[in-house]
Amino acid sequence: MKIMMYGHGGSMNRGCEAIVRSSASIIKEGIGGAQVYLLSDNPHTDQTITKLDDVYDGSPSPLRKYTYDWLVSSVRNKLFQDESYALGKIHDNIIKHIDGMDVCLSIGGDNYCYGEQPGWYEVNRRVKRQGKKLVLWGCSIGEEDMSPAKLQDLGGYDLILARETLTYEMLKSKGLTNVRLVADPAFTMEKEELALPEGWQEGNTVGLNFSPLVWKRNQQSKEAVHELIRHMLDSTDMTIALTPHVMQEGNNDYEVLQSYYEEYKDTRRVLLLPDHLNAIQYKGYIARMRFFIGARTHATIAAYSNAVPTLVLGYSVKSKGISKDLFGEEKLVLGIQDISSGAKLKGAFDEMVRDEAALRAALHQSVPRLQGLSHRAVQYLAELA
Repeated sequence: MKIMMYGHGGSMNRGCEAIVRSSASIIKEGIGGAQVYLLSDNPHTDQTITKLDDVYDGSPSPLRKYTYDWLVSSVRNKLFQDESYALGKIHDNIIKHIDGMDVCLSIGGDNYCYGEQPGWYEVNRRVKRQGKKLVLWGCSIGEEDMSPAKLQDLGGYDLILARETLTYEMLKSKGLTNVRLVADPAFTMEKEELALPEGWQEGNTVGLNFSPLVWKRNQQSKEAVHELIRHMLDSTDMTIALTPHVMQEGNNDYEVLQSYYEEYKDTRRVLLLPDHLNAIQYKGYIARMRFFIGARTHATIAAYSNAVPTLVLGYSVKSKGISKDLFGEEKLVLGIQDISSGAKLKGAFDEMVRDEAALRAALHQSVPRLQGLSHRAVQYLAELA
């Protein structure tokens, strides 16, 4: 089985890297002879993912004005409101590989959370037109994200694998019958343990991840996190390890965390992990933390999957759904409005410390079940062949 993954922006987002790494591993483990190919917007960032058979440039190619393709697409759009020709040319780096594949996996876990996606809709139509199997792999979609065009596109998939219960139940409620419940493949990802940095307290370090996405959507959250850091320094003897997980231009955790580091480095209890580690190396550090506080979903999955009690600074259905599947309820997930309040952040942190043993025990019990659901996705995929 030749499998093409597309919808991947590149591995400067370590969460995207985690999806690709873990997916390639469990697919090859579960389907004998499977070959896995990646279409990436930034293929140079994915070269260290060894389980892939190849990585291709899948980046979009904008139409240049006054070229033949631009003229044809302009006429078709103006006369018939038909964008398919233009979209096909823009996404030709993906479309040209479809014919050589058996199954095409749309792997952007939350690509459908950001408005209409006419480009992906066109790629998906081309996949089906060429008679290939089409799978949405490990997705999260909120009720607020749905539209008639999106629902029509989702109905064209041979298989939709929802990575948490809230998405699964919402899609089923829309009448879709091609949906199965699984878990994020990153629950199965391996870790690499590097040497601990100076100042790290073994068994007594709390990780903190924060993102520009949250910062921009809630300006007050910046000061609330300052209050949280001061609270952790004043009320505990823990070291705080600032932990970046996305290093994309304009969306760089490291830049946000560096500003906090500069503020508190003189306490000698705040350290900043480097910005050049890969997903399994960050997971290796997160696995050795006592607690974790994170805005990036896959940084929190790295913590959960190692039974590290975790406070999620969530801003979408995926954070809520994953927590619900782990604990039976949305536990220690603060929404975008909640993190305006330093008091709420401090209260949630204190709750996490208070319930440390119970949280760790619950994760030890639930994580193997979710890892089983991650592997079940491969079983569903194999059944398509």
